[in-house]
Amino acid sequence: MKFLDRLEEWIIASLMGVATLVIFVAVVHRYLSGLPIPGVQDYLISINMSWAQELCIYMFVWMAKFGAAYGVRTGIHVGVDVLINRLSDKWRNKLIVVGLLAGALFTGIIGTLGAIFVNGMRHTSSISPDLEWPMWIVYMAVPLGSYLMCFRFLQVTWQFLKHGELPKHDHSHVEGLEDEIAEAREHAV
Repeated sequence: MKFLDRLEEWIIASLMGVATLVIFVAVVHRYLSGLPIPGVQDYLISINMSWAQELCIYMFVWMAKFGAAYGVRTGIHVGVDVLINRLSDKWRNKLIVVGLLAGALFTGIIGTLGAIFVNGMRHTSSISPDLEWPMWIVYMAVPLGSYLMCFRFLQVTWQFLKHGELPKHDHSHVEGLEDEIAEAREHAV
């Protein structure tokens, strides 16, 4: 399971990093293309960067789909649980399980409908305007991200049934910081 967790995090971080880099290059290109520097301006104008915006939009869609699954796993999604927390433990736990299973069912349905749509798109010649990629590749974010999110809902449900705890995101926690502090203390002594 750690492999899937790290792969999910690596995909999200890579997409964010590449999107940031592409946007930065596109903005610098646009700025420098507008400067009246002989030779440089002509050269930069000859470089077609029209694909950058489209690529970033697609990367943000993929980030959102995989980020939503990450949010389920880590407990960072916003939840309205004021009423549920006022119930007895018996009813609270039942409603939590129903809610988690409803999330799994919904994302499973979306994933299946997305897979059917993508399969239909595979048999067309539809391509993206600037990148000229087959659109079914772009739309693969829907079934892959939805199925991953469905899996994460089922994973959280299983952990809740087994241990009675939901994932809780601690905004003040920085992963790996404890190791750095312990190492610094060892070197200080």
